[in-house]
Amino acid sequence: MKAYNKILATLAMGSMALASCVDLDTFPQSGSFTEEQKQEIVELDPSLLAADVTGMYASNQNLGTVFGLTANGGVQPYGNDFGYPAVALCNDLNSADMVSPDNDYNWFSPCGDYSDRGTNYIINMMRWSLFYNQIKMANDIIASVPADTDDPTLIAYRGQAKAVRAFDYLNLAPYFQFKYKGNEDKKCVPIVTEQMSADPNNPRATVAKVYELIMQDLNDAIADLEGYRRASRAEIDQQVAYGLRARANLYMENWQEAANDAAKALEGYVPYTREEVSQPRFVASDECGSGWLWALEITENDFPAGNGLVSWPGVLGSFMSGGYSTGVGVYKSINVLLYDLIPDTDVRKGWWVDENLHSDNLAGQSWGTATGDDIATLQLPNQTKEPFLPYTNVKFGMYGGIGGAVAANDWPLMRAEEMILIQAEATAMAGGDGKTILENFVKTYRDPSYTCPAVSGQDFQDEVWFQRRVELWGEGFAFADIMRLGKNIVRVKNGVESNFPDAFQFNIKGDDPYLLLCIPMSETNANPGIPTTDDNSGATMPKPGDGMGLTDGVTD
Repeated sequence: MKAYNKILATLAMGSMALASCVDLDTFPQSGSFTEEQKQEIVELDPSLLAADVTGMYASNQNLGTVFGLTANGGVQPYGNDFGYPAVALCNDLNSADMVSPDNDYNWFSPCGDYSDRGTNYIINMMRWSLFYNQIKMANDIIASVPADTDDPTLIAYRGQAKAVRAFDYLNLAPYFQFKYKGNEDKKCVPIVTEQMSADPNNPRATVAKVYELIMQDLNDAIADLEGYRRASRAEIDQQVAYGLRARANLYMENWQEAANDAAKALEGYVPYTREEVSQPRFVASDECGSGWLWALEITENDFPAGNGLVSWPGVLGSFMSGGYSTGVGVYKSINVLLYDLIPDTDVRKGWWVDENLHSDNLAGQSWGTATGDDIATLQLPNQTKEPFLPYTNVKFGMYGGIGGAVAANDWPLMRAEEMILIQAEATAMAGGDGKTILENFVKTYRDPSYTCPAVSGQDFQDEVWFQRRVELWGEGFAFADIMRLGKNIVRVKNGVESNFPDAFQFNIKGDDPYLLLCIPMSETNANPGIPTTDDNSGATMPKPGDGMGLTDGVTD
């Protein structure tokens, strides 16, 4: 392990294989084949597109996804480049709910102090390039399928590619402009489709135009995926497409449509039981019941022993032998403000250790000879394991058991619990009985003593947000929720001792332009349609002590 320089020089960034509008040329460059010739070939043999579809999905989970690998298979010196889970971690660390140490072993500390907004930072580039690279792959697949095909395999491939493209834009739009409602005409991100020319002049589209594409893609995907039976939960089927459309409708505040889509996505899926999540979980897409709708299914070949250091179990998890979190104590913890609001009767209280390093969920667990709470205080030599910090998460288990060294944990992209919470919020906001949906979920699966305390519509939306902050902690939803709800980021509160490092102790007003991610320098250099005056930069970075007294409706 080694410390790193948080700021990349502009010249260094220019040498990396990052997406720009030149890279996003949507015409398939398959040797000397024209687009029409390629369509003819794949219609004769649809299996020729199978590798492209597999590669499109794999681009979300590979080691060195954006910045690549060195010749010997090791990672270049970017310990935050491990696909979608790394972006999810960035999003959660930008929020108020996830805490990480401020030291040179923490590759994600720029998300904690908000220095990640720089146009030439690794993290900013990654959060742009990952999705535009995958959009390019999806566009190539869509362009390869004849519009009038009646081959069911090709139709399913096209549906999956359109759903993936919608997923990518759903991971861009909420972060480069404020919430959909009221900002429809403001600039968001460039649109790139299979129908566009290779002209690099591609200005930022409006929020409305981006969501128009998202919804059209998901409508098409739902139609294309009718009757499709996927090989595994690593693929998108029609119910996952409904789930993605539920997210999009939630962001757009199309309440009844969001509730309807979430209900369709949920059919046949059930949440984890209270007993199942009373110990570290979230390791495999098929564990326990059938609550994972969609997942990154990661194998030992993806992150073999010795390469797990740069992986989500090694950075977010707390049980990997020799991971970044365990080896040098860069644990990911919950904000004490949120933790203190979780009732003792709620099983999710045990997803984190308390201030004394105790968690009920460690009972019956072992790491070598250490059992129960002794796992939290266990210290092993040679950067194998450091003791936990107060409020360290023990939510996520470990492939092969606690103390394992192979980072083959699957990653949940969509769970039944998320769909239930969308259904509850959207139903209530549409004027229906969302309260019963929420109470049934929490009482049945998490806290038998739960009663929803909300007495108004705003109270209820805040209560669902609280439940999302607890249930989906660490899964990448925290910052998107802040943006779609227009909430202040409240990390610290007068009179409450914070567990955030000093440099991260500030609050941010919900309309502060510094919340917006910046268009990377590589894009503005290559794309004349986006001048540097239009890259979201120039706002004032927060500093410790800022925003004291701000409230968020939950931790007040």
